[in-house]
Amino acid sequence: MNIFSGLEKFGLKSTDSVNLFDDDQKEEGRKEEGKPVEEKVPSEEEFLLEKSVRCKVCDQVFKTKVVKNGRVKRLEPDRDLRPRFQYIDTLKYDITSCPNCGYTAMNRYFDQIMPTQEKLIREQIASNFQGKNELQKSSYTYDEAIDRYKLSLMNTVVKKGKDSEKAYTCLKIAWLLRGKAETMPEGKPEEKAAKEECLKEEEVFYQQAYEGFLKAVSKEMFPMCGMEQSTLDYLLAYMAFHFKKYEVASKLLASVMASPSASRRMKDMGLELKNEIIAELRK
Repeated sequence: MNIFSGLEKFGLKSTDSVNLFDDDQKEEGRKEEGKPVEEKVPSEEEFLLEKSVRCKVCDQVFKTKVVKNGRVKRLEPDRDLRPRFQYIDTLKYDITSCPNCGYTAMNRYFDQIMPTQEKLIREQIASNFQGKNELQKSSYTYDEAIDRYKLSLMNTVVKKGKDSEKAYTCLKIAWLLRGKAETMPEGKPEEKAAKEECLKEEEVFYQQAYEGFLKAVSKEMFPMCGMEQSTLDYLLAYMAFHFKKYEVASKLLASVMASPSASRRMKDMGLELKNEIIAELRK
C-alpha cells in the first residue's frame, strides 16, 4: 500500500519506496557500528537577533542585540542563582547601550529614566562620549560585555540610580567575570596568572554587590531587581556565607525558611546552605 497516495492532487509524486524511518535506521546502524554521530554545536549568533531601540536621552534610534528566549535551553544555575544556558551566556546581552550618546543600562531599566536623570546623563556622559559602532559585531566577547556593564554602572552612578540597580549591575559583572574565567586556559604560567587576576576582579565586584544589596534592603521596597524578598534573602545569605559572615547568613536563611512565598526548591537550597554553615561553625 502506498501511504502517500492521494497527494497527486497537490502536484507531488507519490512512491512506494519511501521508508518513513530510514534515517532513524541508518542512525541506529551507525551507532551499532561504534561510530558516534557528532552533535553540531550551534554558534552564539544563532541565538541572537537585532532589536531597534529609541534612546531616551538623545532620541536616536539604534539596534541592539537580544537573545531569542524561545531558543535557549536553561541549565542548572549556580548556587548563588547565576543563570546558565546551553551554548550561550545570556548575561552578555542584558545591556542596552546607545552608541550615539553613551546612555547605557540593563534592559529592564533602559526606559525607566526621569527627566532630571536624562539631564545628568547628557551633561556627564554624552558630552564626552566617543561612540563605537558595534552593529558589525555578530556577538560579544566576555571583555566587550563586561565593558558594557561597567558603562552601565557609571551611568547608574551619574543618574543617581538606586542602590539595588548598582548592586545588581556589580553582581552581573562578577558573574560575567566568573564565566570568563571558566573559558580561560591555565596551562602556562602567564595564563594561570591571568585567570587568577580575573577571579580577583570577580571578588571585588561580588563584595560591592553584597554591600550594595544590604544597603538597598534597608530602604527600598520589594520586588527589587525583579526579585521577591525570599529570593534576595537567599542570594544575600549565600553571599554572606561566601564571605564567612555566618551569623548574617543564618539570619537571612531563617527568613527564607519562614517565608510563605518561598518556593519548595528555594527552601531546599536554603536548608542545604544551612547545613554547610553548621559544618563550618563546627570546625
